[in-house]
Amino acid sequence: MSALPKKAVVTGGAGFIGSHLVEALLAKGYSVSVIDSLISGKRENVPDSVSLHIQDVRDAEALPELLKDAAVVFHLAALPRVEYSIQYPVETHGVNVTGTVNVLASVGHETRVVFASSAAVYGNTEATFLSESMPVMPVSPYGLHKYVSERYLALASSLYGTQTVSLRFFNVYGPRLDPEGPYALVVGRFLKLRKNGEPLTIIGDGKQTRDFIHVRDVVAALIAAAESPEVGKGEVINIGTGRGTSVNELADAFGGPCEYLPPRMEPRASCADTARAKDLLGFTATISLTHGVAELKQEWGII
Repeated sequence: MSALPKKAVVTGGAGFIGSHLVEALLAKGYSVSVIDSLISGKRENVPDSVSLHIQDVRDAEALPELLKDAAVVFHLAALPRVEYSIQYPVETHGVNVTGTVNVLASVGHETRVVFASSAAVYGNTEATFLSESMPVMPVSPYGLHKYVSERYLALASSLYGTQTVSLRFFNVYGPRLDPEGPYALVVGRFLKLRKNGEPLTIIGDGKQTRDFIHVRDVVAALIAAAESPEVGKGEVINIGTGRGTSVNELADAFGGPCEYLPPRMEPRASCADTARAKDLLGFTATISLTHGVAELKQEWGII
């Protein structure tokens, strides 16, 4: 008699990254269920074969039953908008921090929790390559929420023996990206402008660099974090490509005319140090920006 498939629960599984993760887990033979409030997630992103529980992670009473017998919980549910967290710090703290604590308090010792953190924890550092060992200095409630949640995961491992690992995502893009959503940023702006036949607006000289990573690479890292025997004790791991791409390079990939606007205060360069991801997860990003942008342009019908 064959063993039952491992159960995976994805909080925020109806969202941009979560829905891609759900599809990949199904392809690997996991039994998958989704917890999502549908505040920003979309019901149509969840396959019919997956159990969708419309539930808020702030509801501590509902979570234990929903997370029961899970081999792994991918905790992606969040209110990830930086500006929104500045305007509504109490609401976003409730989802982003209290929600994380509720998840940790609801899982059994046999469950591994993989948490979606963010490079926002680093703040506006002058360092070019951002390493997990460097000091963090969040400059928004959202960045602070992610850092506090990381520390809660580490404490859960040390105090209760819960297997945990936190992944700090850099600039995620790919199919189903919401151009108005928290992950869109410059990629979303360029998509809308190209779709409308308008020039691509570039802040400053366009030489500022960011680490753009495709959503399918992020999904591969999430699954590696769930399955790797090298993690589970509260580790924090950068998930990026390890390559800084300038805004000018990104604009070249989209094609079309550009318009340069006055510069503003922002980090000049930002790139993930990916050594820990390679060592602990065996993970290296594989999807080139050229391929990823071409795929997005096709999805959006941009010639």
